[in-house]
Amino acid sequence: MDAATIATAKNWTAILRSYREPDHVRSVLEIVVTAVPFIALWVAMCVSLSWSYWLTLLLSVPTAFFLVRLFMIQHDCGHGTFFRSRRPNDWVGRVLGVVTLTPYQHWRDCHAAHHARSGNLDQRGIGDIDTLTVREYRSLSKWGRLRYRCYRNPLVMFGIGPAYIFLIKNRFPLGGFKAGRRAWMSTAGTNIAIASVTAAIIWLIGLKPFILVQAPVILLAASIGVWLFYVQHQFEHTFWAKRDDWTVQEAALLGSSYYDLPPILMWMSANIGIHHVHHLSSKIPYYRLPSVLEDLPALRALRRLTILESFRCVRLALWDEASQKLISFRSFANSSSAK
Repeated sequence: MDAATIATAKNWTAILRSYREPDHVRSVLEIVVTAVPFIALWVAMCVSLSWSYWLTLLLSVPTAFFLVRLFMIQHDCGHGTFFRSRRPNDWVGRVLGVVTLTPYQHWRDCHAAHHARSGNLDQRGIGDIDTLTVREYRSLSKWGRLRYRCYRNPLVMFGIGPAYIFLIKNRFPLGGFKAGRRAWMSTAGTNIAIASVTAAIIWLIGLKPFILVQAPVILLAASIGVWLFYVQHQFEHTFWAKRDDWTVQEAALLGSSYYDLPPILMWMSANIGIHHVHHLSSKIPYYRLPSVLEDLPALRALRRLTILESFRCVRLALWDEASQKLISFRSFANSSSAK
């Protein structure tokens, strides 16, 4: 990467500092306008069970989106952006972690590692989508290639995978028994709280209604969340580099997308699609991100993805260091057969 691009990335980081101050009234309002509709919709789903389960499933769509929005509030709390003081950020994050099935403190530490290492080929594996280079994939055995292809299959990536992450993987800290005391305490505390709340709800409404309501909401919200995370970094002209050629600013500016969604979807996803700005300055509350694009139009065209363009990202799976872009398995096969 040339020096001008590096300088530009660092300049943007400095410019964005003025947007970092949270508005406490706005932060509380964001929690209210997200939590209240989520609870109301969840209750409406329970009531609808006596009418039609198709109606219940229909209601699960907006309910899942509000759950995604609650996760985004938890995400901002993890960055310390929703309130000036760390304590309210952490307590809101912990409570929301019970709802989102995500141990707040352990997730916060892993997500911080993602921001610190995103796009670094020498530091992959924490908080990101597993991505192999063409050279690494070529060196795998047939069994290794099959495993990677299965992992990258859309059914696994956006169906089985999200369910596994939120229902099973989040119940144990990354690293298992090698994980630190804080990771185990965060995970165990969240699991106990989830079990207690679940038991109370089942006592009130019964096991079957709970499963019929909660299962579609969790599964859909998990898939939406993973999809959003996927398109934020897995697009054709993203950024990956070895440690010596990598800077956190370049990775933020060039390796994170601007997912240009319709206004309602942008609101429901808490502006997380403005991801290049978020990575440039993760201390900006999500409700200030649209103002950044309004005030700084030069950022609107950088790594912009429309919904239609994002669907094409699904086939991309390998980082081609020669062309500096993500390519599909088909492109790899064609290039290999041409040699």
